[in-house]
Amino acid sequence: MFTPPQRNPRMEWNVYLSGEIHSDWRDRIATGVRQAELPVRILAPVTQHEASDDVGERILGKAESAYWRDHKGAMINAIRTRTCIEQADVVVVRFGDKYRQWNAAFDAGYAAALGKSLIVLHDPELTHALKEVDAAALAVTERPEQVVEILEYVIRQP
Repeated sequence: MFTPPQRNPRMEWNVYLSGEIHSDWRDRIATGVRQAELPVRILAPVTQHEASDDVGERILGKAESAYWRDHKGAMINAIRTRTCIEQADVVVVRFGDKYRQWNAAFDAGYAAALGKSLIVLHDPELTHALKEVDAAALAVTERPEQVVEILEYVIRQP
């Protein structure tokens, strides 16, 4: 008879939440994880737009052009993003419909290249535009609650 391997009850899962910052999806996942009492540590990028955009000039000084302003900020933000993705057991990437999230697509690609378990979250209207990203994911969801259900299933099943 097959006996499933025992899971470590003290294992904490690191879940990185990447993507759009204009809706409450992160809060909904955090609330669901808390309510389900899942052993999950949520990691995230800087989600305050101004802080993220201004960090390069604030720390390293005035940039010569908009390109270098963005470049400085992106490099500093990448320190956090890369570290969190590398530490993550699961990476969730949310694509919204209001803005183009090139950074989210990059994060999804980076996570896939590292062999991370990737869950994509987006509305059905974006399916065609995100078909390559979806193909790299282990699950494609439409609601944050589905992400919580997936986490509960993979964590709690013996």
